[in-house]
Amino acid sequence: MHIWVDADACPAVIKEILIRASRRTSMPLTFIANHAIKVPADNQIQFIQVASGFDMADNEIASRVQNKDLVITADIPLANDVIDRGGICLSPRGELMDKSNIAARLTMRNFMDTMRSSGVDTGGQNTFNHRDRMQFANQLDKIIQSSL
Repeated sequence: MHIWVDADACPAVIKEILIRASRRTSMPLTFIANHAIKVPADNQIQFIQVASGFDMADNEIASRVQNKDLVITADIPLANDVIDRGGICLSPRGELMDKSNIAARLTMRNFMDTMRSSGVDTGGQNTFNHRDRMQFANQLDKIIQSSL
C-alpha cells in the first residue's frame, strides 16, 4: 500500500503522524501540493510539487493512485475518484470514506456548495482538535494493520 497525501491543506500534526507511520511500517508515503513543504530525508518519504491551480494536486493524486492505496484528503470529489479506482480515503479528521458513504458525502457537498453560491452562510468546519487527531491516528492504524 502506498500512502498519498493531499498536502495543500493537511494539518502539520497529521503530516507528522503519517511520517511516523511510514517509518514504522516502511510504507511509501508521498505528499503532493502546489507549494513547497519540508519532508524528512527518508527513502520511503517523498514530496511532489505540482503547478499552482485549481485541483492540480488532486488530479496528480488521482492519476497515480492504485488499487488498495490510501489517500489522505478532505476533498470529497477527489475521494470519489480514488474510491472509483479501488483506493481507500481517510480525511485528516479520521473519517473513512468508502463505497458505502461517498455518494451521500458527495451529494451533501454539492448541496452545501449550491447553498453557499446562493449567498447562504453555511458556517464552516470546527477547529481541528485533539479528538480529530486521535480519531485519525486510530483509523490510520486500523487501515495499516488490515493491509499487512
